[in-house]
Amino acid sequence: MVFQTPVRRAGVPAYKSPYGPKYHYQPNVGGWTMKQLAGLGLKTGAFGGVALFAVIFYASGIPRVKQDILQKVPFIGGYFVKEIPPSDNPF
Repeated sequence: MVFQTPVRRAGVPAYKSPYGPKYHYQPNVGGWTMKQLAGLGLKTGAFGGVALFAVIFYASGIPRVKQDILQKVPFIGGYFVKEIPPSDNPF
């Protein structure tokens, strides 16, 4: 084991090699760095997007979901409009 020298001379800085590692303070939030939080946010957003798509795809057969949600989506809302021709109307 290597132990640090217990007594240091006052005023004499410790030798620091220019080829050694450059240590510096890395800001964090609860132990998570900003790089880790950005990656976690990206992955969470991707999984959330896929989950949202799966729920909408699963619920797209429900008439209330079609009318209230899917018909109001730009560009694809017209796909979910179901028009019944007058000849098929029993009344």
